[in-house]
Amino acid sequence: MSDNPVKLEVLDGVGLITVDNPPVNALGQAVRAGLENAVRDAAADDSVKIIAVIGAGRTFIAGADIREFGKPPQAPSLPDVVAGFDLIDKPLVAVLHGTALGGGLEVALGCHYRVMLPG
Repeated sequence: MSDNPVKLEVLDGVGLITVDNPPVNALGQAVRAGLENAVRDAAADDSVKIIAVIGAGRTFIAGADIREFGKPPQAPSLPDVVAGFDLIDKPLVAVLHGTALGGGLEVALGCHYRVMLPG
């Protein structure tokens, strides 16, 4: 896993949040915290009019990180991250490609809108 598995960049009024946690963009603690922070930061940026979440590589987000199984839970929890999506007043769009399994589907359903790329 990279040091920063979630990145936010602003492109022409779009806050593009990219999850990059190979090989399947699993929702480990760093990804959950990164999503929470990136959504909050994009919502607070006046230049951002819409927020989009996309996964790097061949998949959107493929659920829980198996490396965390059997260990004590670490904040933030995925339900808390997804619940926070409702607190922002800008459109939040999940850009789906590949698979969206388990927690990845929860993230997609928690966004205000969903679009699918071919494939």
